[in-house]
Amino acid sequence: MKLLAALDLAGTTPAVLREARIWAQRLSATLYLVHVAEPDPDFIGYEPGPETVRDAIARKFHREHQQLEAYARDLREAGVDATALLVQGATAETLLREADRLGVAALLMGTRAPGALRELFVGSTSKGVLHSSTRPVLLVPPRDAPTA
Repeated sequence: MKLLAALDLAGTTPAVLREARIWAQRLSATLYLVHVAEPDPDFIGYEPGPETVRDAIARKFHREHQQLEAYARDLREAGVDATALLVQGATAETLLREADRLGVAALLMGTRAPGALRELFVGSTSKGVLHSSTRPVLLVPPRDAPTA
């Protein structure tokens, strides 16, 4: 079995990683940690120039990939078959495309709205994935939960 955990590398990441680890261990699943980086900028031309912009974006992607790799390494040390993937594109569409490409059974992703607000304001990425996914999607709330 394969699972995809979508990581924003921000506030929802710790909760998603906790749940992903639990599910992967219980199901003996392969876990793909996926972060969707922003698409290439549509325009370049502001000073100090395109090379500087490209270098800054490359450094950001490198940092994000290192962070993903560190999460995957920690999971592997805990006995989970984990792979880190940094992909670029529109977030919801890219997550769904990766889920298809990898043949995962389910997706795990975080939500940013706590409590009752979640009913009204599930993030646009979560909504996009929920409305278009042909696979089960587990939405993980942003709460501090004990590590299993």
